[in-house]
Amino acid sequence: MSAMGGSHARPVIEIEGLTVVRGGHRVLEGLDLEVGAGVTGLLGPSGCGKSTLLRSIVGVQRIEAGTVTVLGEPGGSAPLRDRVGYMTQESSVYDDLSVTENLRFFARVLGVDAGQVDPVIATVDLESHRDKVVRTLSGGQRSRVGLAVALLGDPDLLVLDEPTVGLDPVLRRDLWGLFHRLADDGTAVLISSHVMDEADRCEQLLLMREGRILAHDTPAAVKAAAGADDIESAFLALVGEAGRSGDGDGGAA
Repeated sequence: MSAMGGSHARPVIEIEGLTVVRGGHRVLEGLDLEVGAGVTGLLGPSGCGKSTLLRSIVGVQRIEAGTVTVLGEPGGSAPLRDRVGYMTQESSVYDDLSVTENLRFFARVLGVDAGQVDPVIATVDLESHRDKVVRTLSGGQRSRVGLAVALLGDPDLLVLDEPTVGLDPVLRRDLWGLFHRLADDGTAVLISSHVMDEADRCEQLLLMREGRILAHDTPAAVKAAAGADDIESAFLALVGEAGRSGDGDGGAA
């Protein structure tokens, strides 16, 4: 049912037999997956295992079995420290510091040249807010500060967990434009979302439910294979097909 996307010599992310157990429940079981360059969307309902998969890729999730290889290295290993940028759903910046102070702090933590602070602030369009304390910013601006932190070090892979949740349509559009510009400059971007209408903004699409990948292809190919006009309808059709084939086994985190 799923198709491998891209024709690159080696995938950016290679996952074999990934199994993750949390709270006694198998969130992911025997997952196999390859992700290439460009902008890849990981879409599925809340609780389907998206965040667990992303944490496994960046190396902050304890895994029961399987292997995760990122940019040719074991996921979470030391050589990847400055090659992978990660933005979590929760705010990872300090409310009592300004935008610039946050970026300078994280640059020191990551061992990144302080000269990168100004360029990443410009990249996320926060130059006019650079001296403002984070607690005074809007939700969208705070999200962009977190994204700026993830961009420190000019990462080869950017992993973003629900970066557009709760944002207004204009800001969502602007951020997706930024993601594509980063991809055009050579950064592979993996973005999770539970908003199905963001699917068409992706070059490759992963549809996920209950810890399983239902489809992996371009948005157009996913819709064509399901005989649907939109991704939400395609997703529902794939869920129905998976249900008829058996083994739906509960929710994930």
